[in-house]
Amino acid sequence: MGNATIKEKMANNSTLDSVFSNRTGQNSSQPSPFTEIRENPLKTYLLGIIISICGNFLISISLNIQKYAHMRQSQLGDSRPYYTSVLWWMGVGLMGLGELGNFAAYGFAPASLIAPLGCVSVIASAVISVVFLKETLRATDIVGGALAVVGTYLLVTFAPHTSTHITAHLVQRYAVSWQFLIYLFLEVIVFCWSCSICTRGGIVMLLHVTIVMLLVALLASLTVISVKAMSGMITESIKGDLQLTYPIFYVMVVVMVASCAFQIKFLNQAMKIFDATEVVPINFVFFTASAITAGIVFYQEFQGLALLNILMFLFGCLLSFIGVFLIARDRPKIKTENITFIAMGKIPGRKCKDKVQPEAKSNAYGSLAAKLMCNKPGPQDDS
Repeated sequence: MGNATIKEKMANNSTLDSVFSNRTGQNSSQPSPFTEIRENPLKTYLLGIIISICGNFLISISLNIQKYAHMRQSQLGDSRPYYTSVLWWMGVGLMGLGELGNFAAYGFAPASLIAPLGCVSVIASAVISVVFLKETLRATDIVGGALAVVGTYLLVTFAPHTSTHITAHLVQRYAVSWQFLIYLFLEVIVFCWSCSICTRGGIVMLLHVTIVMLLVALLASLTVISVKAMSGMITESIKGDLQLTYPIFYVMVVVMVASCAFQIKFLNQAMKIFDATEVVPINFVFFTASAITAGIVFYQEFQGLALLNILMFLFGCLLSFIGVFLIARDRPKIKTENITFIAMGKIPGRKCKDKVQPEAKSNAYGSLAAKLMCNKPGPQDDS
């Protein structure tokens, strides 16, 4: 009986290798690349990093494509909705591929590493916007990009190089661990407090955006936990150990969908009230910090890691935060060509004009907007 069970397991583990060999024409006695990656933790770790970087690069391309679609539609005077543009949908498709890559990366590398690699998207987006959208390259962009690249190198070098094989039983055990229950209790308290603060009036704007981003970050920690759990269980299922029959998998699906939906709600609220140059860097810092915390508390990713590695990892995060802040800070506005109207308050020598008329000799004299009124009437100059 024992020998039969061992043979059965060996047959199951070699199923994917047999399929790979049949498709590529390789001898089944030779180990396939899938087996080599599966059994080598370092290669699995590097695979997760590569998938995450490629995913973030695709996201940066997609954002610039969507931005270009909006610019072109505005310049052509096209009044159709933006979602009728094929170019815009191409950008959406690339963003979906990028997010799918990030989702897959959580199954191969620690969550505390995948989340900070989001700075790759910010760096790539800044470079692409300068090259293809002809935006201005500033000194702060160069400095911020250099800091972010150095920070990314430190993250990859000093992050935990081993990722636990995520199974349904392991996720269940982590979900009822005392450290996670305490973390969840504190998170609920902070979330309720932040919601109560946001509903009050008279809040300072900087404090308001910080609190809204804190709400997003608290939800993001649950998103990271659920996404890594789902990705890990799907990865294990592909390897032959089916995990999709366990209820915890579908619990994680519900947590992911709910937390993502509320994140989108709070992010839209922030984008309506505040400028993107304020929202983007704060959101990146808070999201990354919450993802790292979730990885440490729930998946215990820093367990057994040397103190030097932890300090250098945190230093890499700090450099990435500063780099993203410098890149996203005070981004130049897109210049609008063929401006037809002049703001009333901008006419030299006047604080306000009731009427705008062309020269008296012009055929259009008397036909322009005597109807144009100032929004903020003020005393005219003596001239």
